[in-house]
Amino acid sequence: MEINNCRNIVNLLPYDGIVNYYGKIMFPADADHYLDTLLNTIQWRNDEAIIFGKHIITKRKVAWYGNDGYSYTYSNTTKRALPWTKELLALKALTEEFCGDRFNSCLLNLYHDGNEGMAWHSDDEKSLGKDTTIASLSFGAERKFALKHRVSKETTDIILEHGSLLVMKGATQTNWLHSLPKSTRIKTPRVNLTFRTMI
Repeated sequence: MEINNCRNIVNLLPYDGIVNYYGKIMFPADADHYLDTLLNTIQWRNDEAIIFGKHIITKRKVAWYGNDGYSYTYSNTTKRALPWTKELLALKALTEEFCGDRFNSCLLNLYHDGNEGMAWHSDDEKSLGKDTTIASLSFGAERKFALKHRVSKETTDIILEHGSLLVMKGATQTNWLHSLPKSTRIKTPRVNLTFRTMI
C-alpha cells in the first residue's frame, strides 16, 4: 500500500490537549479497498450500554480486536478482544508509522448513515491509562468530528475524510469531550477504527 505523507500536521486544540489531523494518509483506491473489506469481514455487533440502569442497544455497530483477548469496559459493559485480522494489522502498522506510538487493541465503529452518531464523551476509562494516545482512522462517508472543552465550553470541529487519520493525545481526554454529530443528509456508511493501548 502506498501512503500519502505530505501534509503539515497542526494541533486542532487551542490549549489543554493535542489533536493532530493528518488528513488522507492513503490513496483513494486503498481507502476504498479497506472500506469494502472492513464492512464485509469484521464481526460487527450492535453496541450495548447500561445508562442510568437501563440496558440500551444502539443502531451503531462495533467490534473489538486486540492482543491476547484484552477486555474493554465502557458504559458498564465489557467486551473481549477478537484476534487481529491481517487487514487490521496492516492498518495498525500504518497508523503506528505515522504517529510514532504502539497500540495493542482497536475498537471499530460502523455508522450506517448520518442518523447514527456519538454524543459528547471522552475516552478516559481507567484501562486506557491517563493521557493516553488514541489514533482514529476513518473510511467511507465524511463526517464532522467535534471537540468541546469541559470547563470553557469552547468548541472546534473538523470534517474527517475517507482514508484519513486523526490522533488524540496528551491531556485531551482529561480536558476535552468529543462527538460525532448526526446529519440526515448523509446516506452512506462510515467505518472508524480507534487504535488504543490498554494497560
